[in-house]
Amino acid sequence: MDSLTAMMLVVVTSVSLMVHIYTIGYMHEDPGYQRFFSYISLFTFSMLMLVMSNNFVQLFFGWEAVGLVSYLLIGFWFKRSTAIFANLKAFLINRVGDFGFLLGIGMVLAYFGGSLNYTDVFAAAPALAHKTVQIIPGVDWSLMTVTCVLLFVGAMGKSAQFPLHVWLPDSMEGPTPISALIHAATMVTAGIFMVSRMSPLYELSDTALNVVLVAGAITALFMGFLGVVQTDIKRVVAYSTLSQLGYMTVALGVSAYPVAMFHVMTHAFFKALLFLGAGSVIMGMHHDQDMRNMGGLRKYMPITRITSLLGSLALIGTPFFSGFYSKDSIIEAVQASHLPAAMLWLLCRDRWRIRYRLLLLPHVLPGIPRERTLDGKIA
Repeated sequence: MDSLTAMMLVVVTSVSLMVHIYTIGYMHEDPGYQRFFSYISLFTFSMLMLVMSNNFVQLFFGWEAVGLVSYLLIGFWFKRSTAIFANLKAFLINRVGDFGFLLGIGMVLAYFGGSLNYTDVFAAAPALAHKTVQIIPGVDWSLMTVTCVLLFVGAMGKSAQFPLHVWLPDSMEGPTPISALIHAATMVTAGIFMVSRMSPLYELSDTALNVVLVAGAITALFMGFLGVVQTDIKRVVAYSTLSQLGYMTVALGVSAYPVAMFHVMTHAFFKALLFLGAGSVIMGMHHDQDMRNMGGLRKYMPITRITSLLGSLALIGTPFFSGFYSKDSIIEAVQASHLPAAMLWLLCRDRWRIRYRLLLLPHVLPGIPRERTLDGKIA
């Protein structure tokens, strides 16, 4: 137990509690009510096992368990063909990432003294900083770089970084409460947590840090672009999550691990709030998720309007809201970095991209034309 674990325990248990309470009403009439509660309880347990581990074996157990339960939850409504395709897609793409993660653990077991305890691995790492291995005969590779990149492949799958990001938007086929749990505080932040936990290894390889930085910058930029053209209210919030995960990964790439975890914590709460607000709107619209059919719901859903507005203001980095401090800290950290890939920090400053059309949901600003563009003109 350390400060990193304690912070994740607060985030996971707090958001999970709110989602459990929300689910009592949201899933009340669903025939799979008991099954859903068993799944989300197991999901929370698996994530707690992951963050409380002190060795790679328990970490891998929690890692795979959250992947399994997310598969069950995304396909919860298994009579829908779209749900079956979505959970299969998530499962297969996470297998790609987990294969790299398992290879990374294998490298640790083979070269770091035969122990999988964090303390032993971190103690042995400095002596291996310049050791090379021949993955391909005749070509020397840095042991630390290979190990860290393989571990990061696992994080790319779990935290949906480019190019292993394609499963996350489709996972919206699951019930809204689990979208809040998966995308806000638990599964998608597992990769960010893991890289932060392995920071003593990543600090010994500038190449691995550059890989992390480039992957995060590409994700932060292009997932925001994709979110702008979505019409499904849950997909809009999902692409926003992808972009914010890119921010966190960029912070990891410039060694700003506390800043990355700070954004993990602030993002968990305001993104869960937005997902639950979106669920409230979906219920009010009789399960119509098309944003083009929404607007002017303020007088019908005043509480949802206020909560969604607060979540949106935090997400877009409005001063005096939590998102402002965590996102600006990431930008300042990248600006101060000396890594070659740090010039990509400009990609993380496109703070216009999801501010108005994307996450100021139509129901919180009633009367504004639905096709208003970013510059305020009517399309």
